[in-house]
Amino acid sequence: MSELKNSLPGQADDGARAGRRPSTAGQDYNSVTAHEAARQEHGSLARFLKTCAAGTALAALARPVLAQGEQQAAASAHLFTSSQVIGVSVVIGVISAALLSTLWLVRQRGNLENESREIRSALSDAQQRISQYQALIADKNRRIVIWDGNTRPELLGQLPPETGAPQDGEFLAFGLWLKSRSASELEKAIDRLRDAAQSFDMVVETMRDEVLEAQGRVSGGRAFVRFVALNNLRAELAELRIERDRLMTSISAFQTMLDAIDMPAWQRDAAGRLTWVNQAYGEAVEARTPQQAINEGREMLTTVARERIRATTTPESPFHDTISTVVRGNRTFFDVVDVKVPGGSAGIAVDVSNTEAVRAELERTLKSHAETLDHLATPVAIFDGDRRLQFYNQAFVALWGLDIAFLEGRPDNSELLERLRAAKKLPDQLNWKSWKEGALSVYRALDTQSDLWHLPNGQTLRVFATAHPQGGATWVFENLTEQVDLETRYNTLVKVQGETIDHLSEGVAVFGPDGRIRLSNPAFRALWGITEAEAKPGTHIRALGEACAPSYDRPDGWKTFAELITSFDDERRSSQGTLELFSGLVLDYAVIPLPNAQTMLTFVNMTDSVRAERALTEKNEALRKADELKNDFVQHVSYELRSPLTNIIGFTDLLRTQGVGPLNERQAEYIDHISTSSSVLLTLVNDILDLATVDAGIMRLNYAEIDLNDLLDDVSMQIADRLQESGVALEITAPAYLGSIVADPQRLKQILLKLLSNAANFSPEGTSISLECQRDGTDFVFSVKDRGPGISPDMIATMFDRFATGAKSGKRGGAGLGLSIVDSFVSLHHGDVTIDSEPGKGTTVVCRIPSVDIPHSAAAE
Repeated sequence: MSELKNSLPGQADDGARAGRRPSTAGQDYNSVTAHEAARQEHGSLARFLKTCAAGTALAALARPVLAQGEQQAAASAHLFTSSQVIGVSVVIGVISAALLSTLWLVRQRGNLENESREIRSALSDAQQRISQYQALIADKNRRIVIWDGNTRPELLGQLPPETGAPQDGEFLAFGLWLKSRSASELEKAIDRLRDAAQSFDMVVETMRDEVLEAQGRVSGGRAFVRFVALNNLRAELAELRIERDRLMTSISAFQTMLDAIDMPAWQRDAAGRLTWVNQAYGEAVEARTPQQAINEGREMLTTVARERIRATTTPESPFHDTISTVVRGNRTFFDVVDVKVPGGSAGIAVDVSNTEAVRAELERTLKSHAETLDHLATPVAIFDGDRRLQFYNQAFVALWGLDIAFLEGRPDNSELLERLRAAKKLPDQLNWKSWKEGALSVYRALDTQSDLWHLPNGQTLRVFATAHPQGGATWVFENLTEQVDLETRYNTLVKVQGETIDHLSEGVAVFGPDGRIRLSNPAFRALWGITEAEAKPGTHIRALGEACAPSYDRPDGWKTFAELITSFDDERRSSQGTLELFSGLVLDYAVIPLPNAQTMLTFVNMTDSVRAERALTEKNEALRKADELKNDFVQHVSYELRSPLTNIIGFTDLLRTQGVGPLNERQAEYIDHISTSSSVLLTLVNDILDLATVDAGIMRLNYAEIDLNDLLDDVSMQIADRLQESGVALEITAPAYLGSIVADPQRLKQILLKLLSNAANFSPEGTSISLECQRDGTDFVFSVKDRGPGISPDMIATMFDRFATGAKSGKRGGAGLGLSIVDSFVSLHHGDVTIDSEPGKGTTVVCRIPSVDIPHSAAAE
């Protein structure tokens, strides 16, 4: 590299740029040779002209001689003529010029040979230098970029692959392989180089943390930028230069920041002299500029303070203390921090004058508070930021009975709690560690913590723990033993009284002498139909009367109550009576005077008793009339409906006997149809009669003990013909012994037959229906399931309605009374029935029949 720089004086690498490739070097050499040839030709022409001029001069010199000769000749008898003399002179001049030209040409030929030898020698040296420059450019540790006017830049050489530099046209996209800062600075430097011919030398960093040296130069109207991959030593030097720039930037930023803050800061050399101060320091020492403070050595701290800082500060232990000094004529306290640095020290001072004043005031306040707290009967203990006991009063000593020597030793809060626990003076805890951590969490809490401590000696303490903003906490122990005992008894009494009143079925309201309600129970509000807000404590009786007016607003109501409660009579009267509200409620009321001039108003709901009395009378009459109607209806219907049907069925059966005579096939078929239709009609009449009896409320259930296994056998036998006719099988699933149940045997059998008939009607031929029975306690639970078309959800709600035929896919049509009768009979047994069905998946009907304790007959309600 030094050889390349020294090869071209004035520009360190112009020679390298001039000889960047062989073709360019040849062009430069040819241009030099042509210029030299032109110069030599111009010199030869000049010398030729000089020779001619010399011949002319000789001819001019010869003219006087010839003239003199001519005069002599003329004088001597005119031997030659003038023309002859001129011709001789010209010949002589030409001969002289020819001789001189010959001599000049001989000499010039020797000069040309010498110059040719020198040019060949210079050409050999130039070619040797071109080879050297080509070898340098071909080195993989450097690359040259050449800009010639506005033409496309030319790239020569290449950089090592580890630098990450592209080898193609993307090399000039510096942002792709250089760090952003280096790319930005390089692009700006290249712009200045091309626009203003401003050379540069800089170090750039690649994305791979490699360091390159970039040099920009201008030569011959061309701009050159050379990139060189540095060796280890130069790379390290470049990295140090970059790090120095960074450090200088950081130092400048820190100094700018320190100049902006209002805290004096300084830097000293090893001898203790100021080398740098910020603006706040200059203002503190009343200097116009920080530099004036440095030049004049103005010190903000006293000599004693500086010597103290210098003597106590070490590299491992910086100086940190509060120092008093005078600034602008005022005593000021500074929190000074001074550290040792290589070659000197640096420090900063924070004005804490206000803080010191507050601290002094705080100390005086704490002393005053301590004297006050010491005379209080409430135990108080104050702990500092290290959780050590800082203050305690005499009440605290008396409460816990601790040794004064132990307290004066400033024990830790945790240690104090452990001492009290060991003395069995703290509440017993299942998890002592967790309890103690919870108690000591006050030091991290934002708000005051409160807790109740029930001590082993029977005392109850309310403990208040408050954290201090500056650290530490204050513990206050309030003895609530007597107060808790009184409150406990009072609260127990009030709670018992409140619970008693609230659970009374009678309505109770207590009023004060001012006519405002003190308390009321839910029964009172429910009887009068008012809300809790309308009867809240403090409501005047007049407002309460207005709220109750929709229920009863006659003069013998709340107006009378208000007069009795707010009366100023010496002797308060009690009163009783009965009110029948607009809603039909019948209330017995009582106005009872209480101590403390209070009055209690009670209301007893007598509606049920009155209604029961009235209902008994009315029902007795209704039952009598219903019984008469039932007898008349049953007798009439039995004669008018059942008698003809019985005759039809009887004569049909008679026609089937042999005594009447043989019937042909069609007659037998007609007889079967008549018999079937008559049976269906009889069933329908019986169903209608049953429903009419239920609706009239005169159906009686004949309770008896039923053996459920016998019941199932009887039902299966009665339904067999119906199932065979429908082509459906019956599957009964039940335990071996179902036991017995107290119910109406006829109605229970009727329920099962209705459900099985309905399932057989909707089950496809060749399928089976399931009857599952089980006991749930004393209840008899059974379900009938078919595999029919199912019921849609919107039709399930109407399946128990009368004359609701449901789906039309049954084998037989009906009046739609079967499920209605089932529901009625199950309800008479106080049971329940549910239907679960899904279209295409069949239907399941579940019934629950409870057993009664004692068999009896009951009329349907």
